[in-house]
Amino acid sequence: MSKVYPLTGIRVLDLTRILAGPLCTQYLGDLGAEIIKIENPKGGDDTRAWGPPFLGTESAYYLGINRNKKSICLDIKTKEGFKILKDLIKKSDVVIDNFKPGFWNKIGLPDNWFNKNVQNVVRTSISGYGVKGPQGGLPGYDFLMQAESGLMKITGEVNGEPMKLGVAIVDIVTGLNAVISVLSGLLLNKKLKNKNILTEVNLYNSGIFLLANVASNTLVSNKDAERYANGHPNIVPYNLFKSKNGELAISVGNDNQFKIFTKLLKKPEWATDKRFAKNADRVKNRTLIEKMINKELSKKNRSYWYNLFLKNNIPSAIVRGVKEALNHPQTKDNDMTLKLDKKNTKSLETLNTPIQINNQRGLSKPKYPPSLGEDTKKVLKNILNIDDGEIKKLISLNVIK
Repeated sequence: MSKVYPLTGIRVLDLTRILAGPLCTQYLGDLGAEIIKIENPKGGDDTRAWGPPFLGTESAYYLGINRNKKSICLDIKTKEGFKILKDLIKKSDVVIDNFKPGFWNKIGLPDNWFNKNVQNVVRTSISGYGVKGPQGGLPGYDFLMQAESGLMKITGEVNGEPMKLGVAIVDIVTGLNAVISVLSGLLLNKKLKNKNILTEVNLYNSGIFLLANVASNTLVSNKDAERYANGHPNIVPYNLFKSKNGELAISVGNDNQFKIFTKLLKKPEWATDKRFAKNADRVKNRTLIEKMINKELSKKNRSYWYNLFLKNNIPSAIVRGVKEALNHPQTKDNDMTLKLDKKNTKSLETLNTPIQINNQRGLSKPKYPPSLGEDTKKVLKNILNIDDGEIKKLISLNVIK
């Protein structure tokens, strides 16, 4: 008997590319959904070529966000391809795209077509800015959203230039928001029988959402947010500090922790000093207290301080490189990487899903990311009952590949 996963029996038609959409559908695949990735015959998802590094002919970028999917090459601009698209929609539970708003109307599939021809389908559209506002309808990119949302302005050195984060954080969070949208739509469909659900997420809103407590500070105080480098606008000490042989991230979250922290530094008098006794005082005197902490930490090695803080429940961490983090026992013991194998292809080591259910990390049997058009024939045969003769004809007409 095969295992049942949260989304077993759910078919997702995936018309997305780049990062936010594919990350969303990979997550849905991890949860057990069947993902059918529609790609154009002229190269498919752009990220297939986003390298080096490459593993075989596919970029590491593409391979990292496209497992658990079936790839079908389909030219939906042709009459035959358009019909296949409509037939696949009718056979799906979820349809996801990241085209510009208005795409479905433009190709001749407006809302009333969906309402007349399909039932209980969740449609999720991912866009740059959504449809409202002066930029509504424009395409969007993570880098631009980090700039426009204010994220760049609060990232980087205090007196330096605005800086983007080291990962495409807006794309990633938009992908996760899309997952939430799909799951919400599926739950709502159970309550509203025979109704189609339309959900929408966009990069701009996700960027604004990411401001979180910084936005709250600004809305309450009516003061623009400042840049604190690795520091925190509301908590001190909360920063990178220098030991004798390396950096240590330290986060002292309350006044009681600060008392313990000062004792470990053999400076208990700091905890009763009016300049530092309360967190609000430390925030006001941030520069001074951080300078004093650095002076004490510089007297001993990083490992000494880390182990001392760990023993006394003071939150701290050693700054690691990406390779070091991926190979760390904490990562390995939590199965946060996995190996995927495929015939005549090199093994792929990739990130695992970060959630677990009933103590199980891998929520479905992971499948190697598909090559371009790898599953075209199987999908057309098994889902749409198209015979070999018709498939050959479609290939000759460059409708499929």
